Amino acid sequence: MSNFWKGRSVGPLMLLALLGLCLSWAPSSWAQEESAPAEAAAPAEEAETPAEVAAEEEVVEEADLGVGYAFDNIVLFVCAVLVLFMQAGFAMVEVGLNAAKNTVNILYKNVMDLSVGALLFFLIGFGLMYPTSYMTPEQAETVSGYFAFGGSGIYESAPDRTFSPQVDWLFQAVFAATAATIVSGAVAGRMKFTAYLVYSAILTGLIYPISGYWKWGGGWLMQFGELTADGWSMGFQDFAGSAVVHAVGGFAGLAGALILGPRLGRFTAEGKSVPLPGHNVAFAALGVFILWVGWYGFNPGSQLAFQSSADTDATVMIAVNTTLAAAAGVVAATLISWGIFGKPDLTMSLNGALGGLVGITACCDCFTNTWSIVIGAVAGVLVVLGVVMLDKLKIDDPVGAWPVHGLCGIWGCMAIGILPNAHLESGATSFGIQLIGTASICVWAFVTMGIVFGVLKMIGMLRVTPEEETAGLDISEHGMHAYPSDAITGGQVA
Repeated sequence: MSNFWKGRSVGPLMLLALLGLCLSWAPSSWAQEESAPAEAAAPAEEAETPAEVAAEEEVVEEADLGVGYAFDNIVLFVCAVLVLFMQAGFAMVEVGLNAAKNTVNILYKNVMDLSVGALLFFLIGFGLMYPTSYMTPEQAETVSGYFAFGGSGIYESAPDRTFSPQVDWLFQAVFAATAATIVSGAVAGRMKFTAYLVYSAILTGLIYPISGYWKWGGGWLMQFGELTADGWSMGFQDFAGSAVVHAVGGFAGLAGALILGPRLGRFTAEGKSVPLPGHNVAFAALGVFILWVGWYGFNPGSQLAFQSSADTDATVMIAVNTTLAAAAGVVAATLISWGIFGKPDLTMSLNGALGGLVGITACCDCFTNTWSIVIGAVAGVLVVLGVVMLDKLKIDDPVGAWPVHGLCGIWGCMAIGILPNAHLESGATSFGIQLIGTASICVWAFVTMGIVFGVLKMIGMLRVTPEEETAGLDISEHGMHAYPSDAITGGQVA
């Protein structure tokens, strides 16, 4: 079967087919808009009197939700833009920690993660993740806690809304793109571009929204101790997505790295590790700083309310906790890598910052400043140990995506069930609930994406040939070079 697919560009066709299927689920309002010309033949209504016009204007004025509504929406919009800017950070980290010959491929994947992800999240992902937003309260009470679909597009505004549905969608869409782009670094240097497009579409359109619904959309992990028709639901705590976003991407990346296999030359025939250093550590450092800044949209923005004094205090506390955890992650990763390798390793320290940021994401709202330092320091240690562990297991993860996002994502959620914090004190969760919720999301991402990668491998769509990998994916997959000098020194496919 693999011979049939060899050399055929079926990825774009599969992607177009998926988009076409999503478009066929368009909401009924679209169809009504198409029939509007037929209504033009209706008799013209009588002109409104000045009194009627004034009354309508008064209703419009009463519908204005005020300065508080405007402030909340503007802040959430700015936070969404910061999270979107994280795509640039991921791109720089991944480019810097990989070979120059794969630069175009990595940048292209990051652009497509955002673009394909935004379209599919609009068409089906948002309706899967927040189905009850499209429903009446009576309808919402009947949905399953495991899977539901509210509709395509963006739900309609309600008179008593907290946010504009448009900014609500934007904030959630950039989170979905973040989950998808985490995988790019883990599979860099040897995966076909068409296969990556298929993976990205499935993750942002289906896998991420379904598990996201379990926690953030009203699913079975959201409520504590409530007996529903589906059984006991859980009060799983994950404030901004250590598991919902980062562990999903981390474990999807781990599945991809396992099924793809290591890059050529990464391990000797005897199994000895051979480091393949990245071509531009300056890019990697710049990417980490961009991600650090973007995280101030990710974590504080997840407060989702900003106008009251209590909300303002909570938002800035979250920002400080985020800062302290990242700083502690850098210091801890520096110290432990220095001890293990004999010299301080900048790449480990950079990943230590990201590990601290991922770790605090689930719990930045419930820990004190001091405990946030502990969370970040433990995450920094876990990053280094995770990289060493993958190396021993001969799993090739070029940027440390799983140690940073998978391992530290687990730690961030489990810390809530272990260390003193507001959620444990209030009885809102427990160690067992945190374990069940974290494990469920990680297993869901790893198994489902493992199946996707396995099918792509079975039909011959997953990995480039050894000759293409040696030449570099820039020239073999895209026919171009990121740096002009590469065209002079070689880089052609035999």
